[in-house]
Order: sequence, then C-alpha cells, then structure tokens
Amino acid sequence: MKKLLLIIAVLFTINTNIEGQGCSVCSQTAANGLDKNGAKGLNGGIIYLAFLPLVIMGTLGFIWWKTNKNNS
Repeated sequence: MKKLLLIIAVLFTINTNIEGQGCSVCSQTAANGLDKNGAKGLNGGIIYLAFLPLVIMGTLGFIWWKTNKNNS
C-alpha cells in the first residue's frame, strides 16, 4: 500500500512545470484581452474544471482518514 501511494505521489509531481505554464498563459490572456465578463467566465471555468478532481481527492482522503482512525 505504501509503495502504491509513493508511485501515485511521484506521478502527480512529474508534470508540475507544464501545468504551471498553462496557468501563466491563461492569466496573461485574461489580463490583456478580456473584459470583466470574460474574466469572470474564465475564472468560473477554472473552478468548474477543478471541482471534480478536488471532490474526488477529498473523498478519498476522508475515507482513508476514517479507516485509519478506526484501525487505531
């Protein structure tokens, strides 16, 4: 189980630089070319896309916490 968690953690950290560049490009585009409604739409889209992965990771973390709490 610990090896699996380590492998997953390594896989999540591999593409960190690539994802960070995309955020930089989006923020510059929003600053330069979008009006107030366009920027609000871009922010709403980012939240919409981030919501499901955050819910999944939060649920898995909560289940892991509950099972470890009950085993102790």
